[in-house]
Amino acid sequence: MKSPLFIVLLALLALLSTSALQAQTQAQINSDACTAYKKADTALNDIYKKIQIEYAKDTLFLQKLKAAQRAWLAYRDAHLDALYPAADKQAEYGSMYTTCRCAALEDVTEQRTKELQKWLDGVPEGETCRGSLKSASK
Repeated sequence: MKSPLFIVLLALLALLSTSALQAQTQAQINSDACTAYKKADTALNDIYKKIQIEYAKDTLFLQKLKAAQRAWLAYRDAHLDALYPAADKQAEYGSMYTTCRCAALEDVTEQRTKELQKWLDGVPEGETCRGSLKSASK
């Protein structure tokens, strides 16, 4: 039978070797977070373009959607400014600022993408407050 100390040491070694394999530099963590945001932004832009194609004949709707998207962009930027208001962001929020900023941008962008997706997917038949959203086909 192996001693409890041996088992603890073995477990510690396994944990340390796993941690070392997952270690990243701050630059890599920042890059990964910003890549995830860029992917989310690309998805949002793809949805927006599909809506423009699908609703091409509804010029009033497209004008209103364009205005809404511009307002959303202003909201997104103001939201980030409120979340990280310091003038010298690196000094105030540290080396994680870039990671945190990109994560916040990814989150708000994914939320907007879900909102826009409704114009493509539609809403359940009989939805009385659907406005310009189409009814979903079965």
